[in-house]
Amino acid sequence: MFSGKQRYALLSIVAACVTIGLKFGAYLLTGSIGLFSDAAESVVNLIAAIMALWMLTIAMRPPDHDHAFGHSKAEYFASGLEGMLIMLAAGSIIWTAWPRVLNPTPITRLDLGLGLSIFATAINGGVAWIIMRAGKRLRSITLQADAHHLFTDVWTTIGVIGGILLTKLSGWLVLDPLIAIAVALHIIWIGFRILRESGYGLLDSALPDEDQAVIEDILSRYRQRGLQFHALRTRVAGPRRFISLHVLVPGSWSVQKGHDLCETIELAIAAALPDSHAITHLEPLEDPAAWDDEGLDRVNHEPIN
Repeated sequence: MFSGKQRYALLSIVAACVTIGLKFGAYLLTGSIGLFSDAAESVVNLIAAIMALWMLTIAMRPPDHDHAFGHSKAEYFASGLEGMLIMLAAGSIIWTAWPRVLNPTPITRLDLGLGLSIFATAINGGVAWIIMRAGKRLRSITLQADAHHLFTDVWTTIGVIGGILLTKLSGWLVLDPLIAIAVALHIIWIGFRILRESGYGLLDSALPDEDQAVIEDILSRYRQRGLQFHALRTRVAGPRRFISLHVLVPGSWSVQKGHDLCETIELAIAAALPDSHAITHLEPLEDPAAWDDEGLDRVNHEPIN
């Protein structure tokens, strides 16, 4: 059986197959290089959706001997590949469009061709909206990247259709390939943004400020009781959050009392931030060595002394 994330990836695959047929049909009817560029991006959609399904399947695997923290980072490979494929598709669009800039050709059977393209766009828009909502709810960078790609496809098609109509009204045939090139440059920018976001994930970026504010709110309750915290470090791996911190308590406390406190803090963080894994390290408040930890204090945003 497929999981929730996998079902959304399957939906994306089905939508890509349908839109490829519709858009290439529109291109064959009209001969518009703009519609060809739109159809080429749908091929990338299909490849990306298949890759997303594969990586989501890997990311679901539980921790094992070789991957003690799980496989959730596999999602970043899917989004990274999608970014590269988007840029590759853009390059192919420019390669195909440039000869038409030098030798423009007329556009034929515009009514039926645009009808097919509009229908395909409606499918992509609906599927993108569904997948984006699911990606945010499930905190899946793969689904969100796929949805962004589909939304880009929607705006690409709208731009291409507008350009074709303008070409038909003005009689300037060169507008069709020029608009295709402009669309390709926009696609390159989208691909770069997806690649950058994937790279941040692979580099163990810290949790966003709003998540860290939640952690700080939890810790502030204990600071009012005289306890201290430092060496707070966070990272994101797909939908999972990892948090580690040092808890400083009076040295006179029993091991049991300190352990119970750490357990309470870990459970509070897990309850406030779903899919999170918190690790605490207990230290005596009076011991100077307890303050010698190296690293960056993510609470105070200053080096630890």
